[in-house]
Amino acid sequence: MIAERIDALRAEMKKRSIDMYIVPTSDFHESEYVGDYFKARKYITGFTGSAGTAVITMTEADLWTDGRYFIQAEKQLKGTPVTLFKMGEEGVPTVQEYVEKNLPEGACLGFDGRVINAADGACYEEIVGKKNGSVYVTEDLVGIIWKERPQLPMNPVFILEEKYAGESAQSKLTRVREKMQEKQAGVHILTSLYDIAWLFNIRGGDIECVPVVLSFAAVTMQEAYWFIHEEVLDDKLKSYCEKNHIVIRPYEEIYQYAAEIPAGETVLLDKNIVNYRICHSLKPEVTVVTDSNPTELMKAIKNETELKNIRNAHIKDGVAVTKFLYWLKTNIGKQKITEISASDYLEARRREQDLFVDLSFETISAYGANAAMMHYCATPESDAELKPEGFLLVDSGGHYLDGSTDITRTIALGKLTEEEKFHFTTVCRSNLNLAAAKFLYGCRGTNLDILSRGPLWNLGLDYKCGTGHGIGYLLNVHEGPNGFRWKIVPERNDSCVLEEGMVTTDEPGVYLEGKYGIRTENELICKKAEKNEYGQFMEFETITYVPIDLDAIIPEEMTGTERKLLNDYHKMVYEKISPYLTTEEKEWLKEYTRAI
Repeated sequence: MIAERIDALRAEMKKRSIDMYIVPTSDFHESEYVGDYFKARKYITGFTGSAGTAVITMTEADLWTDGRYFIQAEKQLKGTPVTLFKMGEEGVPTVQEYVEKNLPEGACLGFDGRVINAADGACYEEIVGKKNGSVYVTEDLVGIIWKERPQLPMNPVFILEEKYAGESAQSKLTRVREKMQEKQAGVHILTSLYDIAWLFNIRGGDIECVPVVLSFAAVTMQEAYWFIHEEVLDDKLKSYCEKNHIVIRPYEEIYQYAAEIPAGETVLLDKNIVNYRICHSLKPEVTVVTDSNPTELMKAIKNETELKNIRNAHIKDGVAVTKFLYWLKTNIGKQKITEISASDYLEARRREQDLFVDLSFETISAYGANAAMMHYCATPESDAELKPEGFLLVDSGGHYLDGSTDITRTIALGKLTEEEKFHFTTVCRSNLNLAAAKFLYGCRGTNLDILSRGPLWNLGLDYKCGTGHGIGYLLNVHEGPNGFRWKIVPERNDSCVLEEGMVTTDEPGVYLEGKYGIRTENELICKKAEKNEYGQFMEFETITYVPIDLDAIIPEEMTGTERKLLNDYHKMVYEKISPYLTTEEKEWLKEYTRAI
């Protein structure tokens, strides 16, 4: 099937004299996760992970993806003509390096100009220029051969009330305009679905588990324009837009709008997000100021209302996950439980909670060796039955009107090896050490990552992903620009200065292919500590309230300080969660949060 699709794509390339065609994992907005309509890379390669780029020539079909997906990609590409390139590995070229090396002199490079951002598009233009070639960017060739392609999503939109958002859309627009004035820009083009949702205080459902709506926006000093399929807006929303001076225009008109911006105007936009076609619609005489969207940092720094709500959301989420752990621990070996049935039980507990909206991402419920794949997703074909031995790794989260959550717990289902316990204890130590960090203002996640990786690096172990990422407020669960990572990865955009009010995950892990995976993940709020002659000190507040499985802990492998950190954490968990549990659940939690 994959071979036939690649052949069909090559036939379309041949018709247009295209020598190489790029198929990214992207929509028109550079979203991390995309709706079914935009899963062209999945269609052409068979790889289902959320990140990757395919490059098709007349003789080669190649796929690039990152360390989260190496094991999964190898399995899914087996038996297809697609070759895997492991991003970041020694000797592996980047997509752009590959294109530059392999594009023939005078050749034509093709891609859909709506799904490649302007910065990447400019790099490809430069490569093509060196080869005296050309670019073909006006058609979506995968769309031409994809006969059963899903429709563009058009789901209902709702207003996020100020009691949840903590700030009005008008106030946010005023702050954006102040930043525009600093840049001397009269127009700001905004295409990030997360930033648009945050700016206008609206949410939707156009990407699974990401409550956004397909749209573009443009802000001037007098008006804000919202390019959207008008049929998804009811009268209440239209009235809301009118009240906030938000002018509604058809979704596709963003390109016409860009083309009509007068010569001499200055436009602020982020070329790493805004698509190639929009930028090429601008007149040559328009000055483009390339910078991060002002909204990016604004939404990452949660206000007091949001922080209060987020803490409350985590209590509810903690109750749901703790009830799940109690059920799993007391029923394993007594009834048939599988990866999917366990995931379903957890989802049901979340849906019982007040103000629940949706899962914040598709739950990862991975037993045994499956958990070595960081983003494993159980299917009816792979759905493993849980046995009273080994580990179950569950990475999950919920969207509530009062915040979004992301938590991972690795659960001992029964007998464990000493190696499993040792690695679990080391991951727990890594998690606790980062959460306990105290640091001077100005530090970035790159400065602190060693606190988490240190215990694992001492064992010659590592994990091929970041240690943590920002969390959106009822938005995308992976939010920049804050994060924890040992080196700067430009495309990740997660190495900013850590500011008070930022929420970041703390999720070290051990992944041994063919054996098991272990991850412990909590969320941290960055806060100010004391200020003295050395400067402003910062610290973290842990806001995830679920026990870490003591059945897998070796206390002797922890320092006295680390044991105290775990005991203090478990004391907090019991105090926060126990009032919402049954008598039996409360007794169980008391045992599983005991001091060691």
